[in-house]
Amino acid sequence: MQRSSLETKVAMDASSVSPSIVSVPTSRLLPIRTPRSAPAEWTTTDDSSAATVEEEEPVTPTARLMEGIYIVVTIGLGSPVNLQVFSAGAAAELARFPRFRSIQVTDGNGNNPRWARTAVNVEDHMIVPTIDTAAVAADPDRAVEDYVASVYTLPMDRSRPLWEFHFLDFPTSEAASTVVLRVHHSLGDGMSLITLLLASSRSAADPTRLPAMPEQPARTGAIYAPRRREPSSAGALAAFITWIWPYLVLAWNTMVDVSFFAATIAFLRDPCTPFRRADGDVTLNPRRRFVHRSLSLDDVKFVKNAMSCTVNDVLVGATSAALSRYYFRKSGGTDTYRTWLRSVLLVNTRPTASLQTYANMIESGRSNDVAWGNQLGYILLPFHLAMHDNPLAYVRKAKMTVDRKKSSLEAIFTCKTSEVFVKMFGLKAGAFIFRRMFANTTISFSNLVGPTEKIELCGHPVVFIAPSVYGVPQALIMHYQSYNNTIKIVLSVDEEIFPDYSQLLDDFVVSFGLIKDAASRLSESIKKE
Repeated sequence: MQRSSLETKVAMDASSVSPSIVSVPTSRLLPIRTPRSAPAEWTTTDDSSAATVEEEEPVTPTARLMEGIYIVVTIGLGSPVNLQVFSAGAAAELARFPRFRSIQVTDGNGNNPRWARTAVNVEDHMIVPTIDTAAVAADPDRAVEDYVASVYTLPMDRSRPLWEFHFLDFPTSEAASTVVLRVHHSLGDGMSLITLLLASSRSAADPTRLPAMPEQPARTGAIYAPRRREPSSAGALAAFITWIWPYLVLAWNTMVDVSFFAATIAFLRDPCTPFRRADGDVTLNPRRRFVHRSLSLDDVKFVKNAMSCTVNDVLVGATSAALSRYYFRKSGGTDTYRTWLRSVLLVNTRPTASLQTYANMIESGRSNDVAWGNQLGYILLPFHLAMHDNPLAYVRKAKMTVDRKKSSLEAIFTCKTSEVFVKMFGLKAGAFIFRRMFANTTISFSNLVGPTEKIELCGHPVVFIAPSVYGVPQALIMHYQSYNNTIKIVLSVDEEIFPDYSQLLDDFVVSFGLIKDAASRLSESIKKE
């Protein structure tokens, strides 16, 4: 296979890393900003003509807080990699996305960061590493896992747009080949990347159209707008109370959540559990492992229908069950003992229905009208660790917790707070809040919706999509990603805290299996009645 010009960046002594990786540099990641005076500020095209600035826009406060945080997406392909075809497809598709053809520039003193358009040589972003062939032959799945775990050590050239594809062209148990996409989080959040993926791919069944996405209800609030109740016939006072009550609940819940958020930034810290480092030990870039397993989306929907809840309720309940299972095995606690931890739940603050709309806008050439970037709010979602005789108790508890959080503007408050602090007090003040939020909680949690059918990306059939991140201090980061008829559980784990990360992943699969079996028994009992 043709090798990229960046391949030499992946060479070093294999003895310093896992045996399947022949090349992983250990140099520290460079700062994100590129001064305007830097000679390598603009990349050039293949004909060496100078790139010109099409447009400049300021870097948003949220994007500035993402320094040091990267998104890593492992994509399984159903065919071997044709690098020439993939590169041509990436050049044609990614040229439509402003962030993927922009770099960050600043004034000479490092202030006023902004996005500036630049020409992109796609070949510079295509990386074909040299992998130990013996390690691949012995265990190709482990070879992929080892390589993805090493990606965080590879510095990115800040004079170019901060994205790159890594190609691992050998078969594994799930795919014929693997592509790893690494993107700096300042370019966009998960919603942006899924929109990009959707607009850059085609339906495998009909390559002339975009992939189908699940229909989701539109919303205007942080999560959902307050439910409107039917008018009451009991009188004007009763009707007024019925109308105003949801808004009073919304105000009260928001006040409580904001108070807990402020306490978390100031002093409130999760209890010590096997899921976090010792108090005061904050490691931004620990040795990470990115691992994943698949669940049947039909099984998740079956539990959803049996419990009259949402898919997200089922996933939160399954997560609580898996964490409880792992916790009590590691700690040796009794079944009657209970504790808790909190996750930072990432919430997209755009209207839910915009995903398909944005993809259609991009398809029609209106990519500048799409809400790119990071439009995220944060919710502190508690997980109660306990052993329940009935596995469905985890889902019921999750539904109660999530329903309570839906009636709150916590996500909007946390989003605006970080932006205001950066604008009024500078990046250090905003980064302090951002860092304390992650340092005083235990895990991060995210659920992303993907295409409902098989897709082709740059001429290659996609088997699975497994997104994750690194660069935050938490030892455990969880993502759920739906695609076609499956849901991927993706864990980003601190290898020092979770040396048995495979067992933790097994706990997720086993716990969901127990929940599904209990839902089956519940459905059978209802049918008999």
